[in-house]
Amino acid sequence: MSLALEKARQVRLLVLDVDGVLSDGGLHYANSGEETKTFCTPDGLGIKMLQGQGIGVAIITGRSSQIVERRARELGIEQLIQGRDDKLTALREMLPELGLTADDVAYMGDDLPDLAAIQACALGMTPADGDEFVANFADWRSQRPGGRGAVREACEFILNAQDKLDVARANFLLAEDQA
Repeated sequence: MSLALEKARQVRLLVLDVDGVLSDGGLHYANSGEETKTFCTPDGLGIKMLQGQGIGVAIITGRSSQIVERRARELGIEQLIQGRDDKLTALREMLPELGLTADDVAYMGDDLPDLAAIQACALGMTPADGDEFVANFADWRSQRPGGRGAVREACEFILNAQDKLDVARANFLLAEDQA
């Protein structure tokens, strides 16, 4: 068993960055000046699968956006911290409220502001297109890029490590008696 898989077995909370993880990292502005973001629906389903198996999800992001607040609400993510570049400090402030420690956490980030949190948590994760320097410190790297399936892949990795992936998927199968 890989070390990352072993570390994923103890995860009770997945903390995600937004730009470059939940979104592709691009900043999109409309003519009106309004910022827009594109989120990956398979990532959202992965988050729902994780939550359905009792594993929490939180977001810590350096930017502040009503769009992120809306997406978090849609996904049932209650722990949302925006406008914080000091992500490790923000994480350390959040954990006592949840009765958790960094040993219970997987953190997925893509760039330098995420590095300390990646290093401090039980399982550090990064998308395929995350910064190379940051990737050197991560325990696990997705095959998919940020905003295009990396989070779904991370969720399924954690569920698989905890022998919960088949159960999470089974919720979508047609029951024998309904066929």
